[in-house]
Amino acid sequence: MSTHAARGVFQKADLVGKYLTFALGNEEYSVPVLKVREIIKIMEITAVPQVPNYVRGVVNLRGKVIPVVDLRLKFGFPPQEYSERTCIIVVEVVLSAGRPVMMGIIVDHVSEVLNVTAEEIEQTPEFGDEIETDYMRGIAKVRGRVKILLDLDRVLGVDGTIAMPNAA
Repeated sequence: MSTHAARGVFQKADLVGKYLTFALGNEEYSVPVLKVREIIKIMEITAVPQVPNYVRGVVNLRGKVIPVVDLRLKFGFPPQEYSERTCIIVVEVVLSAGRPVMMGIIVDHVSEVLNVTAEEIEQTPEFGDEIETDYMRGIAKVRGRVKILLDLDRVLGVDGTIAMPNAA
C-alpha cells in the first residue's frame, strides 16, 4: 500500500485557507496561519546537550521557555549563517501524546501571508514507497511558484522518527 493511502491524503477543502510562507534557500514553504503564534528576530539560543543537531536549544520568550528547531538542518539542508532576515516562527504543534506545545522554527526569511484556493492546491506527488512525504500536506501553485504546504505536527510534533528529505 502506498504511503498516501496509508496516511490518508488531505482533501483539498482541508487545505484551503491562509498560510504563512517562508524560505529555506531558494525553496518556499507554507504553514497554516492558525498554527503561527508570532514571528520574532533571531535571538540568543541556549544550547541543550544530547539533542539532535537540528534542535538548536531553547529561548526564553517573555518568561516561557520554548525549544527551537533549525528547519534547514531538520530538512537536511546545509547550515547557513544567520542574517538580519533570519527569524524564528513561533508555532503551536501537537505532540504524539496529543498535547499542544509551543516551538520555534528558524527560517531564512518570512515571505508573505497567502490565501490559498482549492484551484491552486495539488496533492503531494508520489515519490515511491521508500520516500516518506508525511510531512507535506500538499503542494500549492501560486503565481507560477510552487510552495510546499507543511504539516507541522508531523515535522515537529512526533518523536523525530519521521524520515525527512535528505536527512541522515
